[in-house]
Amino acid sequence: MKRVLITGAAGFLGSHLCDRFIKEGYYVTGMDNFITGDKKNLSHLEGNPNFEFIEHDVTEFVDIEGNLDYILHFASPASPIDYLKIPIQTLKVGSLGTHNLLGLAKAKKARILIASTSEVYGDPLVHPQTEDYYGNVNTIGPRGVYDEAKRFQESITMAYHRFHGLETRIVRIFNTYGPRMRLNDGRVIPAFMGQALRGEDLTIFGDGSQTRSFCYVDDQIEGIYRLLLSDYSLPVNIGNPNEITIKDFAEEIIKLTGTTQKVIYKDLPVNDPMQRQPDITLAKKLLDWEPKVGRSEGMKITFDFFKSLTEEELYKSEHKDFSGYINK
Repeated sequence: MKRVLITGAAGFLGSHLCDRFIKEGYYVTGMDNFITGDKKNLSHLEGNPNFEFIEHDVTEFVDIEGNLDYILHFASPASPIDYLKIPIQTLKVGSLGTHNLLGLAKAKKARILIASTSEVYGDPLVHPQTEDYYGNVNTIGPRGVYDEAKRFQESITMAYHRFHGLETRIVRIFNTYGPRMRLNDGRVIPAFMGQALRGEDLTIFGDGSQTRSFCYVDDQIEGIYRLLLSDYSLPVNIGNPNEITIKDFAEEIIKLTGTTQKVIYKDLPVNDPMQRQPDITLAKKLLDWEPKVGRSEGMKITFDFFKSLTEEELYKSEHKDFSGYINK
């Protein structure tokens, strides 16, 4: 039985990856420090003989006993609310954490896939974004802590690949959604759906003309899985190229939820990208992959998940408590 280590295992994507690899017959070792992850995302795996969990912060030295075939590094805050509140931890997990896991991969002779992001393109001047575009990123802006952590992550991963001959894979993840998203993480889908369920007006930042492209989680996991098992070491975009403006998307959410709230507008955050759309030509060619789940179908599944939350979960504090991590 092959063994895979998944960091950020209690997060949105990490927990879905645990499910996929168990389904494929792997022994899965999950790792998380719960700074943004949620134990509830892994509760269904308790007692599964092919799953074990280690609570650990990957910015500290990482050692795993026994053999290891693959590592998927998904440990990182990914929401603007999160990484603006814990900027240093965000930079550390992208730098020190990645360094530790690359070292572990080298020691175990394991293949490692690191989770990069469409944010490496910044506020892009090229549309749609292809993997050979270098990006338009403000290194010292508030979002730079996340953007540059991921850009450095890609750089050190390629250095290990070129210098040590390490087997590496890099996935650039575009906006992804589905069950297990945190309702209060500040991203547009849980924000809109949470507001709709609470009977609040939907908040758009800016004039709503900015675009996003939303990929359902099952499609994203399929792309990641295929990339890990491929022979390609350079970055690959995985996302859904079906682009929509935030204003139009808000109207879709109102129609989906059957609510009567109005849309209100607030100032756009600093360096918020105006366009986000992946060019997935490379993924189609290399991985024979493209999204299968349409937005209407995926959004209904996601809304049903949020509707299943308890009243306490629906109305709890908007922001996660990071007080235990601030001085680390």
